[in-house]
Amino acid sequence: MQTEAGAAAPMTEKWGSDVVAETIRALGYRYVALVPGASFRGLHDSLVNHLGNHDPAMIVCLHEEHAVAIADGFSRVAQEPMAVILHSNVGLMHATMTIFNAWCDRRPMLILGATGPVDAHRRRPWIDWIHTARDQGALVRHYTKWDDQPASAEAAVESVLRADQIARTAPTGPVYVCLDAEMQESRLDRAVKVPDVRRFAPPRPAAAPTEDIARTLEILRNARAPLLLIGRVSRNAGDWQRRIALAERLGATVLTTTHNAPGFPTEHRLHALAPVGERPNEAEQQLLREADAIISLDWHDLAGFFSARCGASQTQEPLATAIVHCSLDGHVANGWSMDHQALPACDVRIAADPDRFVSQLLEAIGTEWQPVPSLISEGSHWTQTALEGPDRTAPFNAEQMAFTISTFARDREVTFARLSFGWPRSACRFRTPLDFLGKDGGGAVGTGPGHTIGAAIALKDSGRMTIGVIGDGDYLMGVNALWTAAHQRVPMLLVVANNRSYFNDEVHQERMARQRGRPVENKWIGQRLDDPAPDIIGLARAQGFEGAVSVRNVDELLAELERGAAVVAAGGRYIIDALIIPGYSDR
Repeated sequence: MQTEAGAAAPMTEKWGSDVVAETIRALGYRYVALVPGASFRGLHDSLVNHLGNHDPAMIVCLHEEHAVAIADGFSRVAQEPMAVILHSNVGLMHATMTIFNAWCDRRPMLILGATGPVDAHRRRPWIDWIHTARDQGALVRHYTKWDDQPASAEAAVESVLRADQIARTAPTGPVYVCLDAEMQESRLDRAVKVPDVRRFAPPRPAAAPTEDIARTLEILRNARAPLLLIGRVSRNAGDWQRRIALAERLGATVLTTTHNAPGFPTEHRLHALAPVGERPNEAEQQLLREADAIISLDWHDLAGFFSARCGASQTQEPLATAIVHCSLDGHVANGWSMDHQALPACDVRIAADPDRFVSQLLEAIGTEWQPVPSLISEGSHWTQTALEGPDRTAPFNAEQMAFTISTFARDREVTFARLSFGWPRSACRFRTPLDFLGKDGGGAVGTGPGHTIGAAIALKDSGRMTIGVIGDGDYLMGVNALWTAAHQRVPMLLVVANNRSYFNDEVHQERMARQRGRPVENKWIGQRLDDPAPDIIGLARAQGFEGAVSVRNVDELLAELERGAAVVAAGGRYIIDALIIPGYSDR
């Protein structure tokens, strides 16, 4: 990836921001995403002229939302945080949506900001006053794990150390440190040390108590139809193999969800149904009726999943099945955001890291455990009836687009950084932990380009091709993130599912019209992205991407995918505009 290298200045004197930069480097941060701003001009100078713009290297963005989204996408692959710097109160306000999204996704991130000078007598007229806030962290306190505003260089070192530790401690999440402009720009008249950061590392992931392991084993010994729900788990290859080993040792049926990156190979014989999507189906309901023990590994919205398929609130008429739920997520629940979801009834509630819990279970089970017969026969596996590819005789809609792309990717090392809304569950053939990186947990719009760029940065030189498949609304809201990908020479392929509408809201308007007995044919008003139609390809070309023509059928899309793959293999960036008929898949 291209970075703008700078020569480190000779060390004759040091400034407050120098030790902040040194601390960031000592903690191992490779990149810092930012939009420049005067409030952190001291830190900017330290990163460039004191550190030479490497470790961390700057990733320059055109909007603060994109800086945070890129850091989010990067952590989904690297499983380490990227640093972000946001200018004063205004840059922080720009970034709030993507910070909330990172919070809901439990993505680790070190966000640095700036304010002041706090000392009013040091402020420049007008501009420093409007860019100073008394409690700037309050803007994001409800959806960050921790925030601070240190008042000295020594306090700033400690604050960054603590912030990094908290961000990386499960459940991970974004943190915010606001630096006083005066502190950054003050010449140091004393030695300020950066300690050995290894002594401030986050703790190991929490293990399950011995008695909870014993209770779980008792439930599993009595089970004849265990079900393993795999939710938010790590991308680590060893953890992936241990989850497979646990399922096979137990003979447990496995489900994963399209909300999260895959925690299990979806074509495995024990992954009986296609990944769980937005809407429940009869096969999932039947599976829950037959299961006599459920092990949840930080499953997304466990109570909501049950109630949508069993028809009852889980506090009023909870599922009678024995349930073990392993999750640390309750530690970050607060009274402002309802992202903690509904409260599930559980027989064993385990506050531990799900992958450490899997390791403990495998060790406790040993090699003599006899697996039970699978709930679903091999002939009934979801792959037996799933489409192998697109239907060229069908209208070119979201479903045909998805099956075309999944067919193209099947024999390639591809990472789908994002998949567009309405992607069919039966097109989710994921074989490695990096095949798909999950949805945007906050339900945001405009994050797709940034997430794809961040993932592509983490995957550069890995041999994997990064593909983002996003809707036209998502693309148009986040399109100027593409400049950063071109500027940094990040190879990637972006496919826009272009139905020329905020179509999800057309569906909502149709539902309202039917409910109220009003004209359904008006559902498009205030929704369509047309007249004039945005130039999807032109917007990308203007920022350094290559692209040819819009595609309207399967064969045209396949040709463009091949053309794009060649550009990406050569280190370039490519945009595909897929003009699809509005509608979602029910497969």
